[in-house]
Amino acid sequence: MAKRIKPRGGRVPYGLSMWRDEHGVPHIIAPTLEAAHWGMGYCHALDRGIQLFLMRVLGQGRACELLSSNDELLELDRFFRRMNWGGHLAPELAKLDAECISLLHAYCDGINTRLAVKRPWEFWLLGYRPEPWRLEDTMLLARMTGYLTLAQSQAESERLLLELVQAGVANDKLEALFPGNLVGLDRALIERVTLGERIVPEALKWLSAAPRMMASNNWVVAASKSATGSALMANDPHLEINRLPAVWVEQVIELPDRYFLCANMPGLPAPLVGRSEHLAWGSTYTFMDAVDSWVEHCRDGRFRREADDWQAFTVRTEEILRKKQNPVTVTYYENDHGVLDGDPHQEGYYLTTRWTPSRSGGETLMAIKNLWQATTVDQGMAALGRVESSWSWVLADSLGDIGFQMSGLMPRRPEGATGFVPLPGWDPANDWQGMVSAEDLPRVVNPPEGFLVTANQDLNALGLASPINMPMGDYRARRITAQLAQRVQVSVEDCEELHCDTYSIQAAEFMEQLRSLLPDTDAGMLLREWDCDYGVDSRGAVIFEKLYRELYRELLQPTLGEEVFEYLLDGTGVFIDFYQNVDRLLLAKTSPWHGGRNQEALFEAALKRLPAKVDARWGERNRLVMSHLLFGDKFPRFLGFDRGPYAIPGGRATPHQGQIYESAGRLTSFAPSLRIIADLGEKELRSCLAGGPRDRRFSKWYCTGMSDWIAGRYKILRPLPAR
Repeated sequence: MAKRIKPRGGRVPYGLSMWRDEHGVPHIIAPTLEAAHWGMGYCHALDRGIQLFLMRVLGQGRACELLSSNDELLELDRFFRRMNWGGHLAPELAKLDAECISLLHAYCDGINTRLAVKRPWEFWLLGYRPEPWRLEDTMLLARMTGYLTLAQSQAESERLLLELVQAGVANDKLEALFPGNLVGLDRALIERVTLGERIVPEALKWLSAAPRMMASNNWVVAASKSATGSALMANDPHLEINRLPAVWVEQVIELPDRYFLCANMPGLPAPLVGRSEHLAWGSTYTFMDAVDSWVEHCRDGRFRREADDWQAFTVRTEEILRKKQNPVTVTYYENDHGVLDGDPHQEGYYLTTRWTPSRSGGETLMAIKNLWQATTVDQGMAALGRVESSWSWVLADSLGDIGFQMSGLMPRRPEGATGFVPLPGWDPANDWQGMVSAEDLPRVVNPPEGFLVTANQDLNALGLASPINMPMGDYRARRITAQLAQRVQVSVEDCEELHCDTYSIQAAEFMEQLRSLLPDTDAGMLLREWDCDYGVDSRGAVIFEKLYRELYRELLQPTLGEEVFEYLLDGTGVFIDFYQNVDRLLLAKTSPWHGGRNQEALFEAALKRLPAKVDARWGERNRLVMSHLLFGDKFPRFLGFDRGPYAIPGGRATPHQGQIYESAGRLTSFAPSLRIIADLGEKELRSCLAGGPRDRRFSKWYCTGMSDWIAGRYKILRPLPAR
């Protein structure tokens, strides 16, 4: 039974009505799209007020001012001030047409209407009185969402390369680890660069063997291959799930002539993934290289161009206010290549780094406006191709068609440059020459196979341009592709089964080479019979993961040293995304990283450290607690702010990903944060959310979805009956 949402303090504007269905999901029934935006804003503030405003506080670099003045938050503020996602907004706002501005203002008004009559009690506790939400805040969040943990991982991999060079790691090892990406690498120049930001803290000493001289799935199935006779779309974005509230917000938008069953994020008035009556779309991150660095020669506060042309930086000075402490003043130096990592008054070589969408937003918001009107795959691709951050979009429509479109701002680089290696900033030939058009990015419509799969793998073959130079492992994509290909027709139930698939092709390929070497111990015999499945009851998964870590140790530790190896593996996420690069080295018969041994000797050395007996099951080792965004681990568990622990199935390379790891000093995870399935022949969306609709601890809808998420059960979202 649906229950009406009644705003406090007066009548609902625009003649719209808002209801909460039996799952707690808001339904916004609106006469116009503008009215729907007001309702989206009101419901975001109602259901996710903490999440909404904390994201803005972080993006503005004001955590020390408004939350806590501890040193960890000070470093976070420095990071966000450096990124400056709240700057350079005027040119982007000028790209918005009158309709888009009207929609965004309605959304802001919806948020502020709720905020004016009631704000979360947590804000009273913090002494925080949030300012009204503005259109600029939505653009700030649009920029943040495309970078954090996504484009950021590309930047970290490029920085790791520089640290490896400066640690003296030989070229043959670098080429093996980053194959094809070292065009233009000038070791002598990189060794002269002073790195301010580092992946490995300088307190940890690099050890080199040589003397000195660094997640998501989606697929679409055409009507011709669908068991229902209509096209299918499935999506399960792999994001952090060990937090409450959930990253995603589910909403149903009902207009007089169309409806949207969708998921979005607080602060972004957009049907990010989901479906309308005639079109469905889902997204994964595409690992486009949209982050470049340049080496700048600096002195006296200036940077050099060409022979002897010294130019002034744009200087940005900001004051970070801190609760009960003195403010901190930080100065940033910028040029067309981005923000400088260093002090240009000290003569030397430093890096500037820029992410292509860092000064964007206008085209993205216009693209989303057009998505509201799209009814076919072609129209959806035209709209989503204009989104400025990099995503792999799959689409299916009621005509039975399917398509794939990559989005993102890919820079046009000098011929031969990959974007992975920093080039001299003083040479104008190394500057970007505009951006690649969406039509040249990877895209395809109605492939002969009758289905399309993306899972963060290399998709360059589908485009005229090659935007990906460090894809994630292709194991998940290969598994999903194989499962879809072997079915004559694909059903909705097949898609549900694939969402929960915990079979690892990665483990199977390792076991082919390891099985004959396994010892006749309890652990060895159990691993020999293991089915390569990461279900919660699996003992083989625990043993394999222990062995996999020892294989990493044998491969990397002799070059990196024990401290650095342990830090990179346990304290960062650098091997979380790009593990297949290391797998290639492990599975190769010979490699510069093998230390003069053959592969069998390397494997046998790792096997010697495998315990003789392992009794634990995967669900006992792969567990997490859902922590409250603000009060996680601060209140006793019985108060219910934190939930769990939950046993998480899956591993790094299974379609149902289940990675739990530590990064930047805190526990995080990659797992299906949301599962959705659309059959274009039905007026419904199957959905499964890791969390619940609301961020209110004492609401009945706080964490209502977790039991279904664990069990792989789906709820049905559909328009409400006529009222």
